[in-house]
This record gives sequence, structure tokens and C-alpha cells, in this order.
Amino acid sequence: MNDDSDPRVYFAAERTLLAWLRTGIAVIGLGFLVARFGVFLSVIRGQMITGNHVLSTVLGTGFVILGAIMIAAATRQHWNFRRTLHQREIPRHYSTKMSVVVAALVSLLGLLMAVYLAASVVSVF
Repeated sequence: MNDDSDPRVYFAAERTLLAWLRTGIAVIGLGFLVARFGVFLSVIRGQMITGNHVLSTVLGTGFVILGAIMIAAATRQHWNFRRTLHQREIPRHYSTKMSVVVAALVSLLGLLMAVYLAASVVSVF
């Protein structure tokens, strides 16, 4: 097989994007867990939910933002690499935009989740 027309190069790049996507989703999930852990502890203790969970919400929001930025950066890097490939290096009849669109949407939703979490901190004050 000629190295100039090897579709494995593109598939390797797509697997790398999907690995970063998976890692970013894990970081976003961890951030959400940390952000809501203070509220969870308040409920377990039988206390009213007050502003004592601000630190966990701020740290969790930071993780959510980090995960969303990781996904956005990986998507951008994949898109830039994809543009360097010749048409013969991309498998025919294969949608190359789907992974980029999904990753961009997950990144956007992560940022929206960060806004939601940040708004919950602001509403306490």
C-alpha cells in the first residue's frame, strides 16, 4: 500500500480526536461532580442548602471549563491536520465532518454547563 494514499493516517487522527473527546468528557463529568458535591453534603447532613458549597462549585466549574477547552483545542488541532491531508488520503464515502461537529457540540455544551454552574454561585450572593 502506498503511504501517500493510506487512509489509516486519517483514521489514526480521528481516533486521537475521539480519545481527547473521551478525556474531556471525563473531566467535565468530574467537574460537575465536584461542583455539586457541596450541595450533596448539605442534603446528607439535613441542612438547608446555603452558600457553604461555593468552593466546590468554583472548583467544579473550573474542571468543566478545562474539559471544554481540552475538547475545543483537540477539535481545532484535528481540523487543522485534516486540512493538510490530500483527498486521496481520506477514505471515500466517509463523513469527515461528523467527529468534528460532535466534538464541537460537546465543547459548547460543556461551556454552557460551566455558565450554569457559575450562575448557581452568583445566585447565592
